[in-house]
Amino acid sequence: MVRSATSVHAVIKAYDVRGLVGEQLDEDFVREVGAAFAALMRAEGAAAVVIGHDMRESSPALAAAFGEGVRAQGLDVVALGLTSTDELYYASGAASCPGAMFTASHNPARYNGIKMCRAGARPVGQDSGLTEIADAVIAGVPPWDGRPGGSSRRDVLGDYAEFLRGLVDLSAVRPLTVSVDAGSGMGGHTVPAVLGGGGLPLTIDPLYFELDGDFPYHEANPLDPKNIVDLQARVVEAGADVGLAFDGDADRCFVVDELGRPVAPSAVTALVAERELAKVPGATIIHNLITSRAVPELVRELGGTPVRTRVGHSFIKSTMAETGAVFGGEHSAHYYFRDFWNADSGMLAAMHVLAALGEQDRPLSELMASYTRYAASGEINSAVDDAAGRTDAAVAAFADRTVSVDDLDGVTVDLEGGAWFNLRASNTEPLLRLNAEAATQDEVDALAAEVLAVVRGA
Repeated sequence: MVRSATSVHAVIKAYDVRGLVGEQLDEDFVREVGAAFAALMRAEGAAAVVIGHDMRESSPALAAAFGEGVRAQGLDVVALGLTSTDELYYASGAASCPGAMFTASHNPARYNGIKMCRAGARPVGQDSGLTEIADAVIAGVPPWDGRPGGSSRRDVLGDYAEFLRGLVDLSAVRPLTVSVDAGSGMGGHTVPAVLGGGGLPLTIDPLYFELDGDFPYHEANPLDPKNIVDLQARVVEAGADVGLAFDGDADRCFVVDELGRPVAPSAVTALVAERELAKVPGATIIHNLITSRAVPELVRELGGTPVRTRVGHSFIKSTMAETGAVFGGEHSAHYYFRDFWNADSGMLAAMHVLAALGEQDRPLSELMASYTRYAASGEINSAVDDAAGRTDAAVAAFADRTVSVDDLDGVTVDLEGGAWFNLRASNTEPLLRLNAEAATQDEVDALAAEVLAVVRGA
């Protein structure tokens, strides 16, 4: 089937595939994507593909259709069933074969998508395969004239949990009570296996662990403050030492301290960076351009080398591979580990926080204070008709206070006095995203308000 370039590029985006089920994504479409992906991977020497899916109602059928496309191109399919995205990356890394994960992450129930990777969980992004896949779907994937691939099923949850516990030892930490909001997503599948077993000194206080792709309690997007309100209250009510919130496919983890206050992902990045640099002195640490400036400052102070990169998992993973970095962190609570095939794992980041907390006696609020140097706006989204025009207007409005402007990803404007803001169009949603940072909360609030007045035309 030949598809229009417009319809294909609306779904095959910068670093994954994502769209509305039944309108942009259906079984026929993902079958073709599976065939295109398999043809690309076969040309690179692959013999099999591991496929996992989240708990969305549409996910099993879409994953099965993708598998049909893969087998039609002569590659075997190993179906993992329900998995988190980082569990899929584990399977790809451990088996050294390409993988595909069906999930729309934090997006609402009517969406779905595909995150694809090469053997060893190496990324497939816009510049590393997605463009070729899109072109093949548009033109029609040539049929394979050899034998079709076979299929099998495998459950890797136990192996995944054992592998993570081998990377971060929690067996000797002080007893901790951990409130966890799985958001009806895949954290309800992985948290009990990783943190709830093995005799660990952890008491897990579960919230919304039942898998439900309709997300009946709140969106599985902890980046939006309204979606961690329940966890914040639960931590205080339960007297927990820490709260953890996972997104829909559980590859991101957000942290709440014992007072019910959110811990900035940049502070978590700094904490994990310090732990990794203690193991590998002088190592390289990746941070995206929206991460707090405190991260590169701390990395340099610890003797490491910070490297700034674009937002997005395919870009981060590629940069990690190029630089040999041991760790990378994003403002959106994606955390990447060299020891996890340069892939992101919210669970592994959570384990580092638990280890750091449990290896000393201070509460989490005091522990994290040293990693928080500036005030940040958080990500603020605006729906605009002309993202490029609104961005140019914002840059012009600050021209008399600007120290520098760069366009590594969207536009980052550094201002006199050390404050800065970034505006960039979302790769997955029709939004313009603002992030800002300044010395104090009052300053960052005023800066964000000023930028938004221009962006929204107020």
